Amino acid sequence: MSPSPTVLRQRADGATLVSLFALALLVIPARLVLRGLPMSLALSDVLSLIIGVVWFFSHFTKTLGAAKGRNIVRTAIFAYAIAMLVVYGHGAYSYLPSDELNIADHALVLIIGNLGLALAVCDGVRSRARLDFVLKSICVAGAIISFIGGLQFLFEFDLTHYLELPILRANSVEGVETVIDRSSFLRVASTTGHPIEFAVITAMILPIAAHYGFHSRDRGLPAKRWWVCTALVATGLIFSLSRSGVLAATVVGLVMFLGWPGKRRLQALAAVGVFGVAIQIFIPGMLYTFYQLFAGVGNDESIQFRVHDYPNALKEFLSSPWFGRGVGTWYAPKHQIFDNQYLLTMVEAGIVGLAAFALIIFVGVGAALRARYLSVDPAIRDLGLVLAACLLVPLVGSLTFDMMAFPQVTGLFFLLLGAAGALLRIAEAERKQKAAGDASAPREQVLTPTP
Repeated sequence: MSPSPTVLRQRADGATLVSLFALALLVIPARLVLRGLPMSLALSDVLSLIIGVVWFFSHFTKTLGAAKGRNIVRTAIFAYAIAMLVVYGHGAYSYLPSDELNIADHALVLIIGNLGLALAVCDGVRSRARLDFVLKSICVAGAIISFIGGLQFLFEFDLTHYLELPILRANSVEGVETVIDRSSFLRVASTTGHPIEFAVITAMILPIAAHYGFHSRDRGLPAKRWWVCTALVATGLIFSLSRSGVLAATVVGLVMFLGWPGKRRLQALAAVGVFGVAIQIFIPGMLYTFYQLFAGVGNDESIQFRVHDYPNALKEFLSSPWFGRGVGTWYAPKHQIFDNQYLLTMVEAGIVGLAAFALIIFVGVGAALRARYLSVDPAIRDLGLVLAACLLVPLVGSLTFDMMAFPQVTGLFFLLLGAAGALLRIAEAERKQKAAGDASAPREQVLTPTP
C-alpha cells in the first residue's frame, strides 16, 4: 500500500495578516473603535500599525521572506510619507488650535498605519497564490458587507447593531447614519460611514470578484462562489443609490472593456443587461431613479452645495499654498465640508500634498499596467488590468467626496496600492526566471559541411 501524499499546510505570513486586516476593515462597522485607547482607533487601524511594525523589522533579517530591492510603488510610498511628514511639521510649527493639533496627530497615526500596510503588501506578499488569497479575502468581505446592505435596503434591518464586540465602542462622531432616504428608496451604507463610501468600495471590489469568476471558469475550477460574490457586490453598489458609485463603476467598466478580449466583452455586456433587467423586475423604479440622479444634476442641491465651496477653498488654499494648514485640521462641524478630496487636500496639505496624492495613484496604476506588460500569464495580465481599474476609482471618486476622510475606502485604496507593487514584483520575477531558463536551455549546433 503506497503512502498517501503529504499535504503541506500554508503557515501564517504577511498575506494572512493583510487578509485579517481586510476583513476587520470592511466587516466591522466604521462607527466602532477600540475601548481604552487615548485616541479613537478602529481594530483595523491597530492591525495596520502592527503590520507596519512587522514590515519594518522584517527588513532587518532575511528569514521572514520580505522582498528586498527597489520597487516603484515602494518608492512612491516613501515619497508620499516624506511629503506628509513635511506637511505635518509645517502645521505643528505654525499656530494651530489645540483641537486641530490633536486631530492632526490622529491623522498622522492613521497615515503611518496605511503606509505601513501598503509597504507590507508590496514587500510581504511574494507569490501570486498569496496575492490571490489577499484579494479573494477582499471579495468575501465585499460580499458580506453587500449582504448587510441588502438587509438594510430590502428589510430595513440593520445587522451592524449586532456586530458590536465587547472590546469596541461607538466613537464620538455624531450623525453616522447607515440608512438615508433618497427619492422613494432607501440608500444604505452597510458597515461604512456613508452610502457614497459604500458605493465606491463596492465599485473597487467588483472587478476583482469578476476576475476570479472568469479565471476559475477558464481553468476548470469551481467558479460559482465568485459569481455569487460578484452578484452580491453589484447589488450592494445598486443599493447605495449613489452617483459616485455609478461614475466609479463606469470608470472600471471602460478600463476592463478596453483591455478584455472580444469574447469577454460580449459576455460582460450580456451580464450587465441581464442584471439591469433583474433590477427592473425585482425593484421597479430603481433604474429610473438612477436616471433622475444624472438628468437632474443641474438642479441637485448636493451638487450646488459642492460648487459653492470653491471660493472658500481657494481662500484657504492661498493662505498656505505649498504645505497647507495640516492634514486632518479641516473638519466638520467646525469647518465647512468640501465633498471634494482634491479641494480638501489643497487646503490641508497644499501643492506638495496634492502632488503626493496624485503621485501614488498614478504610480499604482502604472505598476499594475507594467506588470500586465511584463507577464505572459493570462491571469497576471488580467489581474494587472483589474488593479489598474480599481486604482483609477479614487482618481474619479475624489471629485465627488472627501475620500481620505473615510477610513474604510482609504484603507482599501492603500491595500490595493501595495497589491499593485506586489504584482509588479511577481511579474518581474517571472520574467527573470523565463529569461534565465531560455539562457540555460541547450542550443542546437548547426554543422557546416566542409568542402
